[in-house]
Amino acid sequence: MKSHIQIFDTTLRDGEQTPGVSFSFDERLAIAKQLELWGVDVIEAGFPASSQGSFDSVKAIAQTLKKATVTGLARCKQSDIDAVYEATKEAVNPSIHVFIATSPIHLESKLNMTESEVLSSITQHVTYAKTLFDVVQFSPEDATRTPLPFLIESVQAAVDAGATVINIPDTVGYSYPTEYGHIFKTLIETNQSENEIIFSAHCHDDLGLAVANSMAAIENGAKRIEGAVNGIGERAGNTALEEIALALYVRQDHYKIESNIQLNQTKATSDLVARYAGLAVPRNKAIVGRNAFSHESGIHQDGFLKNPETYEIMTPQLVGIKQTELPLGKLSGKHAFQEKLKQLGYDIDAEKQKVLFKAFKNIADKKKQVTDHDIHALIQGTSHELHAHYQLDALQLQFVSNGLQSAVVVLKDKDGQTYQDSSIGTGSIVSIYNAVDRIFNIQPELIDYRIEAITEGSDAQAEVRVAIKFENEIFNGVGFDHDIIYASCKAYVEASSKAVTTRKEIEV
Repeated sequence: MKSHIQIFDTTLRDGEQTPGVSFSFDERLAIAKQLELWGVDVIEAGFPASSQGSFDSVKAIAQTLKKATVTGLARCKQSDIDAVYEATKEAVNPSIHVFIATSPIHLESKLNMTESEVLSSITQHVTYAKTLFDVVQFSPEDATRTPLPFLIESVQAAVDAGATVINIPDTVGYSYPTEYGHIFKTLIETNQSENEIIFSAHCHDDLGLAVANSMAAIENGAKRIEGAVNGIGERAGNTALEEIALALYVRQDHYKIESNIQLNQTKATSDLVARYAGLAVPRNKAIVGRNAFSHESGIHQDGFLKNPETYEIMTPQLVGIKQTELPLGKLSGKHAFQEKLKQLGYDIDAEKQKVLFKAFKNIADKKKQVTDHDIHALIQGTSHELHAHYQLDALQLQFVSNGLQSAVVVLKDKDGQTYQDSSIGTGSIVSIYNAVDRIFNIQPELIDYRIEAITEGSDAQAEVRVAIKFENEIFNGVGFDHDIIYASCKAYVEASSKAVTTRKEIEV
């Protein structure tokens, strides 16, 4: 039998403490609704005593949600507790989260209190909170830097006063998995209560261990995990709840515990929070990052196409993503390229695929990622060049002086014969076109020159169209290439070759 673990979301409280993040009233309500749809058990809607805006938001969320428990944060201070009560009293399942620091550095530098004064405050305020709430959660702030004997005393004082949920915060992300797990094991074994006490984990990610520490807490008896969507929060953030949910699902063979999270709502929840927070999800972010279900290495793409489980331990559909992406890049192999051609609807014979793959590799060396638009342009351009009588074999540019450029152009015809010449001009295009004119031994008039980007981004592929007038006839040419200079040369070579072919006087 699998047991159940509660998911406690603090995106709207601790998450909003992320520097630069401030949700509006409507955004907070929308996030709360999505969190309930996602399957979160407890939503920490805010810190009602901190401001009127926070109070109003918590109250609206409490009045709106139909299923999830709504809680608010309170210091060990009666006015804070009253504020949480007033804000959450209309919730279907109201609760309160009371905290006070217990570590020596906090007692000495922040609270200016002794250990006995802290214990007295815990007893007083948890007892008062229990008169207003059926469920009281207590947190000893900075628990992981609190000496274990005093931490045991603090937890016991809260339990004796009526707390039924004990949260152990790794407030500054200081702990490591075996240490954090040991704290839970010790507290659970030493706690004395006739009532069931739920132990909860709240980890920060200062050392990148928040999720690992939370999983260690589960292994040692924790029944509630606190965190935020996308791991947002103070400094390096909180435990990323989407990672917890998927880790429990994928490795249920080990943890044998499940949550109420509706996994197919994971990406939608992540996107909503990212949009309202104004924080883009890192591409390599686990579960919800753009690269989480994306394979570029040729070896990985080949293995995935043969069997997705070779490189994916979960499907993208599981978390609400449509499909795995196989972005093409310089590491992609023939198998992935062939698959992309099929996806785009092309039925191309093996010999032509070899030519296209070579051209694709040339582009991939210049671009970080080759898009579908690039592939369309590649096929269009390669097909165009295959039917051309002359192809550009090499191009070299060099600055001369006084604004002049020197160009060397090398062409190759269908029979494999090579033609080469050079020239100078007032710019790179002029010098290239002068060299081409010398190769074909003609002096046409350039009457049109147009550049159009046919793919996106600063490294887009270009389509260049030219028109020349020679012996009272107009000849058009088009060139495709990642490099505008190359595309310009290809277009001019095509127009010029048409001119000399029509005249049937190729003096080269």
